[in-house]
Amino acid sequence: MTLDEIKALIDAMAASDLAEMEVAKDGWTLRLARQIHRARSADDPASRPASGAPAFPVTAACAADVPSPVPGAPAADEVRAPLAGLAYLSPAPEAPPYVALGQAVEAGALLCTVEAMKTFHEVRAPRAGSIAAVLIASGDEVEGGQPLLRLT
Repeated sequence: MTLDEIKALIDAMAASDLAEMEVAKDGWTLRLARQIHRARSADDPASRPASGAPAFPVTAACAADVPSPVPGAPAADEVRAPLAGLAYLSPAPEAPPYVALGQAVEAGALLCTVEAMKTFHEVRAPRAGSIAAVLIASGDEVEGGQPLLRLT
């Protein structure tokens, strides 16, 4: 299933009144479900309007706009997003980032998380090395396969 097919399914669901949709193709199963909003009281903090600021601070100082050596070809030192979603570089807005530029990491170290459909997916270091570049900012929307960090 391609990203364009997934986006088309999301658009089709958004244009309909379906509550859930499940599609299977090429060994993949995609399940889309609308979030049900419950009635909230005026005292409930979750019912207050959002300020427009992202849930996590965006730290542009950590992000570097460094392209892949060959566009479209994965580099061995790039850590890529496992799926489309929102990428976070720290566990909470006020918490320090999981890793910093230049920091040495072991294989399996937690580098960031990608949130998709209210589920957080951990992105871990595939090998030992050090963080050579952070290619995203916390809260960025990322595509599946997009480079997130670069190891040396």
